[in-house]
Amino acid sequence: MLETLNLGAVMDRKEYARQLARRQIQLRELGYQVYLQKRPVVLVFEGWDAAGKGGAIKRITERLDPRGYIVYPISAPQGEDKSRHYLYRFWRRLPEKGQIAIFDRSWYGRVLVERVEGFASEAEWKRAYKEINSFERQLRDFGTILAKFWIHISREEQFRRFEERKQTGYKAWKLTEEDWRNREKWGAYEKAVEEMVLKTSTRTAPWTLVEGNDKYHARVKVLNTLVDLMSRELRCEPADPLDRSHTRKG
Repeated sequence: MLETLNLGAVMDRKEYARQLARRQIQLRELGYQVYLQKRPVVLVFEGWDAAGKGGAIKRITERLDPRGYIVYPISAPQGEDKSRHYLYRFWRRLPEKGQIAIFDRSWYGRVLVERVEGFASEAEWKRAYKEINSFERQLRDFGTILAKFWIHISREEQFRRFEERKQTGYKAWKLTEEDWRNREKWGAYEKAVEEMVLKTSTRTAPWTLVEGNDKYHARVKVLNTLVDLMSRELRCEPADPLDRSHTRKG
């Protein structure tokens, strides 16, 4: 499935700036509708290390009312979260009605890192597919708008970004020894991703696979998908700032 993605897809900087502004303005309007209609929104971001999850999230939130969303950067469970069912820490972070919760990594860690690194037994991660589908079904039945993004890059592009981070002072903190170790298990992770998408992309909670080698293309695809989804769910067609057909003359 991942092999079918066109990682050569690119967008030039001028068109990127144009589409970014357009979609961010529309998303701001939709964010206000989320508040008015009291709909909870959950956005899930998964992807390779250095795939651009943080960059995509930043472009989503740049023009949103800061009171209307929260971003959860998810790492290994600690304390109370570690002693309970793995979904516990996500249940208690779900947004209230009219709010947006963005997960930078998520419950899918159960069938990705925990599977590959052996933190979950085979029985546990195999059972998780059904548990996750049930969890997301409950969210949708409650009225939650749910979007899931896998940002995909090539192994070569990941290496290039790792090297860039290593050489750039303000980015160096993002690169860890664990990132380099994970590269050695690329094949195992790729297999886990393929199975994850196959078994958890449902009619009510489908995955959006994003070609991420070009960051401009990836960010705009995420924003396009999100605006289209929220427009349908909220039954609200936001004004297109690039549409000049209704501009007053004279």
